Amino acid sequence: MTPKSGVFLLGSCITAIAGVGSIFELSSGTPDLGNFKTGVILALSIPLTILFFVVAVQDTRANMK
Repeated sequence: MTPKSGVFLLGSCITAIAGVGSIFELSSGTPDLGNFKTGVILALSIPLTILFFVVAVQDTRANMK
């Protein structure tokens, strides 16, 4: 694993946590940031989580010897 893939894994973890938090906030009925902003965070966090994870795996595979 390289530092670059570690950074991407960290980004994946952070965006996944943001997505889960957004789901809980929206399900509570009164999100702190409002429905629109929380929905935007949720909508962005799902593809970013997947993207960061895939890039981290690809980088690790490319640097394995």
